[in-house]
Amino acid sequence: QFQLVESGGGLVQPGGSLRLSCAASGWTLNYYPIGWFRQAPGKEREGVSCISSSSIETTYLDSVKGRFTTSRDNAKNTVYLQMNSLKPEDTARYYCAVCDLKTLEDVYNYWGQGTQVTVSS
Repeated sequence: QFQLVESGGGLVQPGGSLRLSCAASGWTLNYYPIGWFRQAPGKEREGVSCISSSSIETTYLDSVKGRFTTSRDNAKNTVYLQMNSLKPEDTARYYCAVCDLKTLEDVYNYWGQGTQVTVSS
């Protein structure tokens, strides 16, 4: 069974940090660009980041540039999102999926359960 499992979310104060992980089971992420997406209540899901299979290329949503960094460890079949200087507007459920590096959109409309990130004092 093909699965994507996101983890690492939680409640953090403004200015804090979190590191999200995206692990695959039943298939390998290694050959695909993998992105992070988020959806806040009442809003559409948006692409946050995308990293190429080789890690050479990355793309970010403008509002997270300089604060979020995506990386991957193909040996562990895992992609990460390091989120620093978090703001209340980063509050959302975060998902990982196969992404398009140019458009920051998802490719297959295949989603895991996501992980909740809440930024609040």
